Amino acid sequence: MQPQVRVDPLTGLKTIIAGERADRPGAGFDIPPDDTVDPATDPFSPGNEHETPPEIYRDGDPWKVRVFANKFPALEPDARTPERDAVPDLFTAQPAAGAHEVIVNAPDPVTNLADLSTTQVQLAVETWRARMRAHEDAACRHLIVNEHHAAGASLPHTHAQLFAMDFVPAAVARERERFGAYAVRTMGGNLLADLVQEEVRRRERIVAIDDEAVLMAPFASRVPFHLVLAPRRARARFEEDGPTGAALLHDALRRLRARLGVSPPLNLWVRTAPSGADHFCWRIEIQPRLTHQAGLELGTGVNLCIVAPEQAAAELREL
Repeated sequence: MQPQVRVDPLTGLKTIIAGERADRPGAGFDIPPDDTVDPATDPFSPGNEHETPPEIYRDGDPWKVRVFANKFPALEPDARTPERDAVPDLFTAQPAAGAHEVIVNAPDPVTNLADLSTTQVQLAVETWRARMRAHEDAACRHLIVNEHHAAGASLPHTHAQLFAMDFVPAAVARERERFGAYAVRTMGGNLLADLVQEEVRRRERIVAIDDEAVLMAPFASRVPFHLVLAPRRARARFEEDGPTGAALLHDALRRLRARLGVSPPLNLWVRTAPSGADHFCWRIEIQPRLTHQAGLELGTGVNLCIVAPEQAAAELREL
């Protein structure tokens, strides 16, 4: 296939799909060895609860999922307003107000969600949703999972982080605008719901489907084996009651491990409707860190993907 510039329907971002670049020298996936968890020194392991900030929530006793404020927060509920700059048109700042929580996904000393049972992943995901619901007044809630040091995990024990912000980031606002514009253009259509319906009809980028969700490689995949999980029936907010897609999420991570031979470094996040979104649909994105961002990506915002999503979906679908 000749290189193509594709536009992501949800974000408007462009990706160059160039599968032939996978054959260039040095283009193979060099996945670093997995991190390990030492329960004796790991602050997220049972018995070391005193090493974390005060507990906000736990599931069961002994606990199965545990939540506390981040010890080194990016957002704080009592953040002070910065002094006003003399040239406000050039230099603006606002307090980094909000909440920044850590959700330990399991007591098990493992590094990846794929290493847990499906039941435990479902329990962790339900806790993600409960904590997002606890911050329903935030303008934007962004839940992430970073797996492996190479993907930004400072501690190896599997955990999620929740950022509850009092502003809507530009990338999320752009998606909100695209959902709204699509609804106007189609007289009430839901952008992601219609996208899922069309992808299911075509089948070429579908990886798996269950009763709750659809797993697919997005048309304009930003990285090799980029995956998106979307609900079978459109719902704006992940935190509201209804299916979470947790079982299919677990399946997706196991498929990645089976295809690559090891759980890769990855970033995962939950996109839910921000404030002001009259039309939206939640989704979960998974982006393995198999290649490096370089000058093209950093300088232009255009990603370069060396595995076509159709090929990635076919390989993962067969597993």
